[in-house]
Amino acid sequence: MIHIIFEHANVAALAKSFELDPSLEGEIVEIKDEYAVGPLANIYNEEGIENRQNWWREILKDGHYDGIADDGHVDDNKAVKELINKLDENKDEVVWIWAAQNKHDVSGYYWLMSQLKDYQGRIYILYLNNLPFINEKGNIFYPTNLFQIQPREFVKAKKLARPITPSEFEVDPDEWTKLCNEYKGVRLLEGGKKLVQRDYSFYDAQVLKYLTVSWLRVNKLMNQFFSKEKETTGDAYLLWRLKQLAEEGKIELQGDMKNLKDFEVKLPGTIAAVSEANVEETA
Repeated sequence: MIHIIFEHANVAALAKSFELDPSLEGEIVEIKDEYAVGPLANIYNEEGIENRQNWWREILKDGHYDGIADDGHVDDNKAVKELINKLDENKDEVVWIWAAQNKHDVSGYYWLMSQLKDYQGRIYILYLNNLPFINEKGNIFYPTNLFQIQPREFVKAKKLARPITPSEFEVDPDEWTKLCNEYKGVRLLEGGKKLVQRDYSFYDAQVLKYLTVSWLRVNKLMNQFFSKEKETTGDAYLLWRLKQLAEEGKIELQGDMKNLKDFEVKLPGTIAAVSEANVEETA
């Protein structure tokens, strides 16, 4: 059995469940790219793969993430080739795809399963879509990420495993192809497995509303964004959007991006200028 997950934090959470139920034990493969953002055009050929890689180089080229795009730790295409080799070598091998109800997991699911049509009957999906689970305090909750689930709940969740149907292998890749051809940069989950897309600037308005003409440390901006916004994305993507907004003259930046406590952002202008403007308006 090979388990597929789409977030690093899910690895340890799932592995702990093996101790409670040895029948679950198997190799865990992590799909590491964030397919909920970025270009998808021609995603399965060399041109599209390189285009996406170049996009990530641009996103990650400054600050703490500099160099990560080329250090080799993210190579999902290699992971899929190895997965397919294992399926070919062992005809009894099966794959369980674990996905929670969030745009990251669902985007990863579409990207992956669209490449596994030749293995129908051996590819299973466990989709935690609006399903109740018990947390560590004994209360019912609806997880949006796998790592929120207790190990004993993974054991219960295995009952949800079902083969991806022939119909899904027809419809879902077509839906993914449609998304890939829309040339949008942000994907959102509407419900079920329904993804919709928005422009790369989608998160800008949510970020800008926390800014004033006074300098604000970017780590505080991030904390506000992640704690208050319903739709969020990775901090690397947000830093890239801040740089884009600064180039457009919509915000100002200062400091070192490698240390978000020393990296600051504000709206153009000064407090004094705003005060003078207010005085003129009331005169």
